[in-house]
Amino acid sequence: MLQFLKYVSATIVGIFLFSILSFFILIGIGTAMSSSDTKTRVSSNSVLKLDLNQVIRENAADEDPFTEILSGGNSPGQISLPQIKEALANAKIDPNIKGIYLKAEYPMGGLATLKEVREYLLDFKKSKKFIYSYGETMTEGAIYLCSVADKSYITPNGGLDFNGLSAEYPFMKGLFQKIGVKPEIFKVGDYKSAVEPLILDKMSDYSREQTQSFITDMANNFYGEIAQARQISMADLNNILENALIQEPADAVKYKLITNIGYWDEFESALHKTLGLKDDKKIEYIGLNKYLKADKLVKEGDNSNRIAVIVGEGDIVSGDGNGDNIGSEKIVKELQKARKDSKIKAIVLRINSGGGSALASDVMWREVELTKKVKPVIASMGDYAASGGYFMAMACDTIVAQPTTLTGSIGIFGVIFNVEKLMNEKLGVTFDGVVSHKYANSPSATRTMNDAEKNMIQNGVNKGYENFTSKAAKGRHMSIEKLKSLAGGRVWTGSQGKANGLVDILGGIDVAIAVAAKKAKLKEGDYRVKYFPIKKSSFETIVEKFGNDQEEVKLKAYLGDFAPYAKQLKNLQNLDKIQARMPFDVLIK
Repeated sequence: MLQFLKYVSATIVGIFLFSILSFFILIGIGTAMSSSDTKTRVSSNSVLKLDLNQVIRENAADEDPFTEILSGGNSPGQISLPQIKEALANAKIDPNIKGIYLKAEYPMGGLATLKEVREYLLDFKKSKKFIYSYGETMTEGAIYLCSVADKSYITPNGGLDFNGLSAEYPFMKGLFQKIGVKPEIFKVGDYKSAVEPLILDKMSDYSREQTQSFITDMANNFYGEIAQARQISMADLNNILENALIQEPADAVKYKLITNIGYWDEFESALHKTLGLKDDKKIEYIGLNKYLKADKLVKEGDNSNRIAVIVGEGDIVSGDGNGDNIGSEKIVKELQKARKDSKIKAIVLRINSGGGSALASDVMWREVELTKKVKPVIASMGDYAASGGYFMAMACDTIVAQPTTLTGSIGIFGVIFNVEKLMNEKLGVTFDGVVSHKYANSPSATRTMNDAEKNMIQNGVNKGYENFTSKAAKGRHMSIEKLKSLAGGRVWTGSQGKANGLVDILGGIDVAIAVAAKKAKLKEGDYRVKYFPIKKSSFETIVEKFGNDQEEVKLKAYLGDFAPYAKQLKNLQNLDKIQARMPFDVLIK
């Protein structure tokens, strides 16, 4: 009887929870559907509120009305570069928008992504409308974005982070030794440092050399733009950074990085004055998501002439992938559809990836080769387009990258984790079995491989490297000797890549689109830009929140700053045998 009551109670609780869950889903769906149908009316004398304290993606989903419920308010929102571009281009010519309130205290995007956003803001300023920023704190990226503002406010006791860029890698040699796991490494290239976190406890000389090189070049670009915008000499700015002269808001004003110190009411008083409003009159702020539902004033080109932007963001994997990685099958399907669509005259392959599966990268390379025989294919690089990301790009007609893009890393590695000691000595688990042929259970993670087995894997890695470098040399129209002198797994910035021939043009997605239009013989204003894959609907986003996305939220909630390292460990189990990728994560801050 007790067991029966237990099952009945469990069933009642399950039904109750399911009912609540269904109720919230219906609310979310209803909110999404109603909000999507509602047209936004923009009041006269309005200020566009651009909140960049979010994850800036290449092509984010629609606004998710369920995020707050499911994350407990701890999950940052998402915003996409196309959304920012669309809103600012429209606001630039909208007579009801008088200026922008820029909220960018801790924008979550790489340096190349922030540069794209900054360029959109600079284009908006051509309208002679104002940009005012306000923040209680400011990170390095915030100061970079706010350097374009006419007035930038920070609270009197606000926090500042302005001391230079750094790159940090986590090393797991000690962890593996403690738990009894031995990574068996196979690689080509002295600079292929992706395997170093598994077998070393600090950077190798080669890794340190290349990291110092690209960090210095990125810093020169990043801080050079701040210096130019704030009319500070580069020598003075380097002195500020080298001696850590920015410790509090007053220092930032003294050295001209910020224009004003003030509380929110003082910031709003300045806005009132600029807008010609009395102090008791409410300022009409309009958020980006609402503004995207307002009337579109930017004229669209001929719908029969399209440029397709195919977005690939995240680790490269085989199969369809998901919103957080690049599935080779999905990209192949998108390229095939774009190739066969007569309305699409050119393609921009937008890449933001540090690499991944060598096999999946090669599959996508082949499809780019086939597609460019039919119509122009231009590569546009985001924060990263390295290793497998470069593999995707190298067959394109033209490669466009930002100066601070990380690219190159032309190299291959393989890794097999030997867990024999962990299983035998730590857990007391042993293995035994039979085989029909000598190498039937090779490679094995539960025993030490012999030299012949290791040689087979190394030969596969060597073959993969020759495949990579020969195809890169062909795509870049350079000798294999010259290409290999730039390869070996070495990471370059976009500006370094431009200097050595791995990149053709420096610029963002707009530059790549313009190149694609020119190659397709399309005049400005005579074409439309369409992004693929089609971004997820609000309903799809809501459903997905009950899947993998919540794992990210939980990791962050429980582990805080240690969450990225836990994610790296989890990702190890999903690695293909042979990889073309950068170090697992380069933490630049």
